[in-house]
Amino acid sequence: MLPTMHANLLKCNSNKIDNNSYLLKRVTMPLDYSPDQYSTTPARRRGSLLLFSIVVLLLVMAASLMLGAKAIPFSVVWQSLLGTEHSADSILIVESRLPRTLIGVLAGAALGLSGAVIQALTRNPLADPGILGVNAGASFAVAIGIIFFGVSAIQGYLISAFIGAMLTTLVVYWVGAQGGGRVNPLRLTLSGVAIGAVLMGISSGISLTHPLVFDRIRFWQAGSLDIRSMSVVLAVTPAILLGCVIALLLARPLNAMHMGEDLAAAIGARIVQTQFWAVIAVTLLCGAATAAVGPIAFVGLMVPHIARWIVGPNQCWILPFTLVMTPILLLVSDIIGRFLVPGELRVSVVTAFIGAPLLIWLVRRNKRMTAL
Repeated sequence: MLPTMHANLLKCNSNKIDNNSYLLKRVTMPLDYSPDQYSTTPARRRGSLLLFSIVVLLLVMAASLMLGAKAIPFSVVWQSLLGTEHSADSILIVESRLPRTLIGVLAGAALGLSGAVIQALTRNPLADPGILGVNAGASFAVAIGIIFFGVSAIQGYLISAFIGAMLTTLVVYWVGAQGGGRVNPLRLTLSGVAIGAVLMGISSGISLTHPLVFDRIRFWQAGSLDIRSMSVVLAVTPAILLGCVIALLLARPLNAMHMGEDLAAAIGARIVQTQFWAVIAVTLLCGAATAAVGPIAFVGLMVPHIARWIVGPNQCWILPFTLVMTPILLLVSDIIGRFLVPGELRVSVVTAFIGAPLLIWLVRRNKRMTAL
């Protein structure tokens, strides 16, 4: 009896060792074990697809400069950009359409990257940049700026919104952090939603009780690329570029965190540093984009899913694809909004109409895309 039990025990321990060895083999390759096996695109084609996406982005940017209430030939657009054209069309391009196009590229890249990073950080496929309360904090700060500081110019909105976004994210990060500075994804999500709801409620109350605030803030809150000021583009460019660099450098650490914090820490990943810099990147990106164009929902949620469906769960590919694809979506939505109704339809409305059916179709076509 005892020899038989001893033999069975040795067999079980042997199986356990084999399983642990297999697990160790899997977790010691966090960047290679899964990113390719769930992709619908061969690895050799991803670079070509990324290059093709960049070409499409350039074409969409050209279309954004050419199309509108008045169509302008590409030759006039090109000469206007070179400074050799001085007609009324040139003034329209340089003072209106060029800032609009550039802010669309910057804001799109910022919202898309921040969405991809926050989804990877929280391992929540439904997360978007607003989950940290950035949009609510920006709206609250703008409302306070209008009441107490008489903010009325776009530059004032920009400064107020960015400060509000930064402060809100710091509070959410502090609430979501646990011992040792490590962030609990669930606590981070819940604290962001709770604080965002409180700030949004206060902002709504202020707007309803102060007609001046309501009149000044409603255009910004609707979300639009029509900023008509190159100074806004120049103001947000440093923050967005810095956020993009940080986010792209986090691709490999985020791949490790895909397996869970415990396994990532076991193979040497720096969890606290990764979480800290990820929150910094999201704050810079989403804060600057929201300050410039207002809250534009959904793009930060949808485009990372599309990129993940194309290239698989490898963040080294998801982040660059998202960086290029989100501006395409935002600019195409803005171009469509110029022709749908007399006047203009806000880009946030168009992105919702385009994005919702597309995301539903992708989810139904490939259920694995929701797996981070």
